[in-house]
Amino acid sequence: MPPNLTGYYRFVSQENMDNYLRALDINVVLRKLVCLLKPDKEIIHTGDHMVIRTITTLRDYVMDFDLGVQFEEDLGPVDGRKCQTTVSWEGDQLVCEQLGEKRNRGWRHWLEGDQLHLRMTAEDEVCVQVFQKVK
Repeated sequence: MPPNLTGYYRFVSQENMDNYLRALDINVVLRKLVCLLKPDKEIIHTGDHMVIRTITTLRDYVMDFDLGVQFEEDLGPVDGRKCQTTVSWEGDQLVCEQLGEKRNRGWRHWLEGDQLHLRMTAEDEVCVQVFQKVK
């Protein structure tokens, strides 16, 4: 049975965010700004329904979805694109596939103890973030 990811998580670290954003064609000024942000994550996981809030001082981003059901995701606040997105479990990892203009776009969340790990991909770039559960 997959883990329940419900909780509030504080930013700990990230690797390769600038190159990941470059693969999404984000302009240099916005890339530099995003690389300075330290986002928090709030996840509400109820059965097959999830809400994932990414919280920053600049802007919040909310994903509200049912597991295994494809939906149109408006990534306007991120890079101006729309994707056909499906989120499902692969073992203990929550996996998101975002089909659209960019090849190999998506992410994975998994827990290691009280730490939430996030691996984001776009084209050939990979960004990894780590968050610590606080409640």
